[in-house]
Amino acid sequence: MIGLIRVLTTSNEEVLEQHGKLISRLYGVPVISRCIPDQPLGIYNDETEAAAVPKIVELGQSLEAQGCRVLVISCAADPAIRELREKVAVPVIGAGSAASHLALAVGRKVGVMGITDGAPAVMQELLGDRLVTYLQPEEVTNTTDLMTPAGGEKAIAAARRLMEQGVEVIVFACTGFSTIGLADVLRQELNVLVIDAVEAEGLLASALYKQLERERAVV
Repeated sequence: MIGLIRVLTTSNEEVLEQHGKLISRLYGVPVISRCIPDQPLGIYNDETEAAAVPKIVELGQSLEAQGCRVLVISCAADPAIRELREKVAVPVIGAGSAASHLALAVGRKVGVMGITDGAPAVMQELLGDRLVTYLQPEEVTNTTDLMTPAGGEKAIAAARRLMEQGVEVIVFACTGFSTIGLADVLRQELNVLVIDAVEAEGLLASALYKQLERERAVV
């Protein structure tokens, strides 16, 4: 089982399971999804990220204890990834670093789109000079802003602006874009290469999980 950590607190099972179901559908692996408590707007600045760190670590340890063989922090800022890796024995994948590595493999001019004032530090560090520009959709400052018709339209408009600046691949710096299914919309409407952070984290996590399962079967 892959344990997926959502940093957006929700009692809506459909929202909670959305990232895990996407990964299961794409890569054929079992995923269990859990969210941290008391953060209904998710992570959208330094303060909310700091508040989330101990919650992510505690939840990750709980998922490991339940038998999860790979953990995924489904947030493009990779919050608490270092702290969690120090506390568990299983691999931990972060959405931001996974998406960035996939973008580097593509080898094109990268534009990043997110919900904060700038791209997450982990993505800036990994992408380096491949990162052409970063855009935040107008009036979108947290994940819940995306879950409206207006939020989706503003995200599409931001993607168009990225393309006008010479971007060849768009990388999502917010997993909320996955929640609203934005990647497929952009691929169809704009005919652009899109790296969805949830798809990227799932690609790496599923590969690790399948390898670990094969090794266990041999033993």
